[in-house]
Amino acid sequence: MTFTVKEICQHIWSLEEKYELNHKEIQGCYPWQLIRMYLYYEITRKTNVFESAQQSSLSLADKVNTFLPFIKNSILSNPLSGKDTKDVLIFDHPRKVILNGEYQDIYSYFLKDILIKNNKSFETIESPYLNNHFRSSANKKENNVKYNDRILLGSFINKTKNRGKLPFTDEEKDFIETIKRELESAFKIEINLFNIIEDHILNFQYDYKKYIELLEKRKPKQVYLVVAYENKALVAACKKKNIEIIELQHGTISPYHLGYSYPKNTMLMNNTIKEIEYFPDKILSFGDYWQNSSSFPIESDKIISMGFPYFEDNSKTFMKMADEDKNKKQILFISQGVIGKYLSELAYELAKELNEKNKKNDLENSENNESDLENNNYTFIYKLHPGEYGTWRENYEYLNKANEFDNFKVIDKSEPPLYELFAKSNYQIGAFSTAIYEGLAFNCKTFIIDVPGVEYLDDLIDKNIVKKVKSSEELINFIEDEDNLDLKEYDKDYFFKNFDESIFDEIL
Repeated sequence: MTFTVKEICQHIWSLEEKYELNHKEIQGCYPWQLIRMYLYYEITRKTNVFESAQQSSLSLADKVNTFLPFIKNSILSNPLSGKDTKDVLIFDHPRKVILNGEYQDIYSYFLKDILIKNNKSFETIESPYLNNHFRSSANKKENNVKYNDRILLGSFINKTKNRGKLPFTDEEKDFIETIKRELESAFKIEINLFNIIEDHILNFQYDYKKYIELLEKRKPKQVYLVVAYENKALVAACKKKNIEIIELQHGTISPYHLGYSYPKNTMLMNNTIKEIEYFPDKILSFGDYWQNSSSFPIESDKIISMGFPYFEDNSKTFMKMADEDKNKKQILFISQGVIGKYLSELAYELAKELNEKNKKNDLENSENNESDLENNNYTFIYKLHPGEYGTWRENYEYLNKANEFDNFKVIDKSEPPLYELFAKSNYQIGAFSTAIYEGLAFNCKTFIIDVPGVEYLDDLIDKNIVKKVKSSEELINFIEDEDNLDLKEYDKDYFFKNFDESIFDEIL
């Protein structure tokens, strides 16, 4: 049986309403709030809705080699050591890019200068990415950075040691078994719900205590974090200590993103929103568009449109290029690991068919002694997600075949910059990556492939800002006759407004 993302979300919401799962307390916490996003990924994987992300996995040797740095970082860069107080704590995104010569998180890097300008003391708590920290030792000290390895390692050891020892009551076990049966019946899969819940509770209990300890030592007035739905213990600890916790938007938010979307019927009590205990106090969004992009469990005035400084700072150089140097024949594919196999096959088919049509036209012109002064060759650019850089040759058969075409190029590194690719491309083709919205800001004519997850962009599809397509034939029809596209105008600043520092100053 095949499911859509929408159907999976509706099943989950139905269960949440039926059993009030988000407000069901087990072992002193709210485990459904902890697992709902993880469970969504597990269901989409087991029902084959999404492919596994094509990210390089860590070998045993890699894990052994990174264990010692984990120990070292836990001792030398322990966020729990020292007694300094800080006005602000920042939990940034683990994945970094090089900005101004140093590794930085694109979603939170701007905070540093503003905090310094406002005479606020701060500390960044950084989690590893693929078991590594991409930061030089010099700027680590300068930027007041501590590594979260100590808490993560302790949490792993605690979970390993105590798995199977939580004192679940018979009532709790029966309740978990009931939900398990409902899930397995709805999705026709086997799912070890008890183990999932137990692991998440053990992680939460340990992390929560450590974050309480950290907050009591640093005494911050505010905490900023990226990806709150992966840091529920931190959110809970901040709420316990009455410290404002604010999330910085890091990607696409939609009605079907279970990190943000909750069933309305279970949220309202006496015309007010029932609290979701592990949800941040505020979200600072990229632009006005995102304020109503999901069924948030907080009031709309807590979704504050502040801008996306990284996009604003790094796109300026290329916006002029988009006006002057856009290649009308350049087609850009935006890949993601979970849909990469499908997209790469579509890219191959599109390039093959357009190239064959072009050769046929050249041959006909030659036979008729006609000179075709215009170059009708298309240029195809396939931009891989960073998680696909090291694995695409093994995982994407059709991308290897497409890469043999003279006019097809695979980008498997950070250069040229993505914004330069947007600026020079007339078309972009992808699924539900945040990059799709960035490409729209560069006036790329946008096609969304009809794959699981396309629901994320239903709003743009319904407004005819982008066009949903199912095949290379459909793409060719639109590309060769743009009058059929009839795409609607849109306000580019609606997605990514210019950063408004005065708004941030008020929040601070």
